[in-house]
Amino acid sequence: MVLANSDSVRLIRDIYADRQSVDRPVISIEFFTPKTSKGDQVLCESTLPALIRLRPDYCSVTYGAGGSTKSKTLSVVDMIQRQFGLTAMAHLTCVESSKNDIGAVLDEAKELNIRNILALRGDPPGGSGEFVKADDGFEYSYELVRFIKANGDFCVGTAGFPEGHIACTEGKHVDWGYLKNKVDCGADFVLTQLFFDNDDFLQFRDYIVKKLGVTVPICPGVLPILSTKQISKFTQLCGARIPRALAARLKSLGDDDEATTAFGIEYATKQCEELIREGVVGLHMYSLNKAHSTCAIIKNLGLS
Repeated sequence: MVLANSDSVRLIRDIYADRQSVDRPVISIEFFTPKTSKGDQVLCESTLPALIRLRPDYCSVTYGAGGSTKSKTLSVVDMIQRQFGLTAMAHLTCVESSKNDIGAVLDEAKELNIRNILALRGDPPGGSGEFVKADDGFEYSYELVRFIKANGDFCVGTAGFPEGHIACTEGKHVDWGYLKNKVDCGADFVLTQLFFDNDDFLQFRDYIVKKLGVTVPICPGVLPILSTKQISKFTQLCGARIPRALAARLKSLGDDDEATTAFGIEYATKQCEELIREGVVGLHMYSLNKAHSTCAIIKNLGLS
């Protein structure tokens, strides 16, 4: 077991700042909280050890739809930091939480030496439907960002949407303006939703930086495709677009998940290679609690 001391738990904004002086993007990996004891065992004994060998810079742990895993999120982040000595970030959402509820989560995070929080509005309970503000809670993530910054010495990340948030009917440029507001309220860096056309990310980044004057790190989120069914479900939930050529290839692979996973590694590797050439500050890998694809991509890139 590797125990992390307080000095080994770094602020993520400092991790990005330090990497500006070297020719290597920051590598971060996202996990979700397992729903079963078997899932806990696989994550701790198989997935995490395999991915830790890649020497990522930090990882993040999701909060679950409707804030359904708030206690477990903190315990998994704590376990990763203590057992593996890796800086970890807890996701935190506004869903079904009053200010007092969120304050209690932040107090627990302080006790566990969790110094990094990803502030999100969050998905409704069940993962679909309309967002409903809790009594004495927050309706928008910028309010959560501001609250976290006022209630502790946390490094706060926020989400960006290269194609615009699915709930923003006014269009992507309006949504990107909301992102600027979150940064103005104290967000230290941006992690983006998944996308499959790099032009969407590059247009988003250029607009945010050149038009809106955002200077915090903007890191693309990359999801390796594991199956056609899986990616269809994900894109329907989040509104991300599947380019025509990619859709045709996935259709040709059908229900052959093994072949689709291999293609997903190839596609994500090429996507990451181009993003690195375009000077991205990092790559945030959505692992889905599986090590194989993320390990293969990072090794293909020569970044392990």
